[in-house]
Amino acid sequence: MHKLLKIIAAVIGLVGIVSLVRIISKGNDAIEAAAKEGDTAIVEPMAWAAYVMLGLVLVFVIGFVLKNLFTNTAGLKNTLIGVGAFAAVLIISYVTAGGDSMIYKLQDGVATSSQSQMVGAGLTAFYILIVVAALAMIFSGVKKIINK
Repeated sequence: MHKLLKIIAAVIGLVGIVSLVRIISKGNDAIEAAAKEGDTAIVEPMAWAAYVMLGLVLVFVIGFVLKNLFTNTAGLKNTLIGVGAFAAVLIISYVTAGGDSMIYKLQDGVATSSQSQMVGAGLTAFYILIVVAALAMIFSGVKKIINK
């Protein structure tokens, strides 16, 4: 498995290096001119190499996180408590945020009341999480001072 992953990483790295050399040799002006005409063939291999690497990293990170969660039940309990608390903050934020009757102009039209409520919920959740983080830092600092 380790050898296979090394070979895959080497192939993707080689594709990235070859693509980088092609991009540098072509020049910025030529690439921009080709892109305006819709020709992105010079940069596509580099983009696909990046997409593949990102996909592999995400698969392995998610896989190892899930493996660790299910082998460590105490960690699973703490994770579920954290996810539940975050979901509660989002639900409370959405319920307390009201839609705005004012008309906001967007690029594609007008913002709806539902979109306005989602923005308000995001802001409310942000504020709640900032207060919780600040309180946690203050509590941790006070606890360290008391324990000394």
